[in-house]
Amino acid sequence: MRTKVQKSKESKVLEFANFSGKTVYVGIDVHKKEWVCTVHLEEQFFKTFTQPPNAEALRAFLVNNFPGAIYKTCYEAGFCGFSVHRNLTKEGIECIVVNPADVPQTTKDSLTKTDKIDSKRLAMSLCKGMLKPIYVPSRVDESDRKLIRYRTSVQREMANHKRCIRSLLFTLDIEIPQELNKPYWSKKMLQWLQELPISDMGAKSAMDLMLDDLIHSRKKLYNVTSQIKKLSETEKYSALMGLLRSAPGIGLIIGMTLITEIMDINRFPSFNKFNAFVGLYPNQFSSGENIRMGKMTPRHNAYLRPLIIEAAWVAIKHDSALALKFNEDIKRKTKKRAIVTIARKLLSRIYTVWSDGVFYEKGIR
Repeated sequence: MRTKVQKSKESKVLEFANFSGKTVYVGIDVHKKEWVCTVHLEEQFFKTFTQPPNAEALRAFLVNNFPGAIYKTCYEAGFCGFSVHRNLTKEGIECIVVNPADVPQTTKDSLTKTDKIDSKRLAMSLCKGMLKPIYVPSRVDESDRKLIRYRTSVQREMANHKRCIRSLLFTLDIEIPQELNKPYWSKKMLQWLQELPISDMGAKSAMDLMLDDLIHSRKKLYNVTSQIKKLSETEKYSALMGLLRSAPGIGLIIGMTLITEIMDINRFPSFNKFNAFVGLYPNQFSSGENIRMGKMTPRHNAYLRPLIIEAAWVAIKHDSALALKFNEDIKRKTKKRAIVTIARKLLSRIYTVWSDGVFYEKGIR
């Protein structure tokens, strides 16, 4: 005969369900102060809840409610970068990061957006295998990328300061001398601005403050460019930079931007995949026998695409084959459309240089 104590112990053991071989899917809407999580057991909805923004709290919930199960999570790429991915992986929870544009949604979902709805869409799409993960760089690689991107933000900051100064000059009816009115503001231009005889006290104070901001931004740009140059000369990047800089139009900044945004060229099995990431291909609207090509796709890498187009303008001055193609295209296209074609050709050659480890050859049609 079993005693009451033995029966009590057996009943407690039976209370714990066995989730071995089961998969729990979690969609996480990540925010700074909290995470909104939706949990699916296999394809069955379980719960949506809010928790503190850390991986330990989520692991504790999953272990307490689904002991022994396989945990799979996902969240949209955003402000937090890949730190959430690393923390979840450290806790033994499988995690993928997805592009927000790749998460399926209905028209109703697009008209009503809440954290709970976003979390539910992620969990549902994850459990049905409808999500494609994006590439997750290492912590060091992501840090190097941040340095290159910071330079871009400093450039935008400088451009804003220049717009403010031009606006002030316009209101004061002061014209910039033609020899100084260039995209790059030289020391002579800054000296001319500092020596302007502005009689209004408010306008003079505003000009002095704007110039201080601009000069400070110029110093920051110089410093960050110096740091990028040092980074490019390290063992990690120097050999690849040598290959990429053999291509016309590819200098220090464009080369380092390419490397830090891509990191591993082998993650693109073909040029079409690589081009799709950069975004140098047109939209296509086809129906039956009718094929219509539109403008460049709005989906692109915001740091790479403009730089490759910028490099294409330089490349047509140094590569005769690209120059010939450009001259042929401008007979039936605008220059802006023609240079996009050249940028696509240049990108194709960069892909070959990088993936095959060979130097760029000029003059090849």
